Amino acid sequence: MSTCSDLGELVGYFESKIERLRQDEQFWLGIAGPPGSGKSTLCGELLRQLGDTAIVLPMDGYHYRRDQLDRMPDPEEAHRRRGAPFTFDAERFVTELAAARTTGQGLFPSFDHTAGDPIEDDIRLIKGQHKMVIVEGNYLLLDDEPWNRLPAFFDETWYLDTDIALCKQRVYQRLIATGCDAPTARQRVAYNDGPNAELVIRVSPRNADRVIRLA
Repeated sequence: MSTCSDLGELVGYFESKIERLRQDEQFWLGIAGPPGSGKSTLCGELLRQLGDTAIVLPMDGYHYRRDQLDRMPDPEEAHRRRGAPFTFDAERFVTELAAARTTGQGLFPSFDHTAGDPIEDDIRLIKGQHKMVIVEGNYLLLDDEPWNRLPAFFDETWYLDTDIALCKQRVYQRLIATGCDAPTARQRVAYNDGPNAELVIRVSPRNADRVIRLA
């Protein structure tokens, strides 16, 4: 099902979900979408509106560190393709989400875009406080192992539908803003972020409970 929504509608939807939860119960939402689709922006706005009852657990915290990429069979390719599925510790991601879904709590890594590496134990999920748990990432709805185990942890899965041209433009602008020169940014979009986006767009919508286009 595809719906065109605005932020107010989504906030109201979540507020009604939260109101119906028991004291220690949580609602888990998975939001997938290609790079540049607006996942992080949407999650930031939802956190601002919902306050301390909500938390976002980003897939980006499970990037392999740069020293781990250095130890891969082809380190140059691993660094060049950073952001592709194989450059994430997907097994750890799945294992830690599974444990948190069972216990309602846990510590999770964030990602420092300035340093270019994860920050361990930077996000704390607290049982009884966090009623809305939002997990966001590019690859939550892929068919391949171990990614295909993730939907079982969510009460709902959403795919954020954004035109691929706009996604690529946003990624390019983000790269420029973080210090890339224009030729490097264009090459990265063409040979890494663009193909990653195409993979997500090809597979994920059919595996989502709802396909969302923000108005």
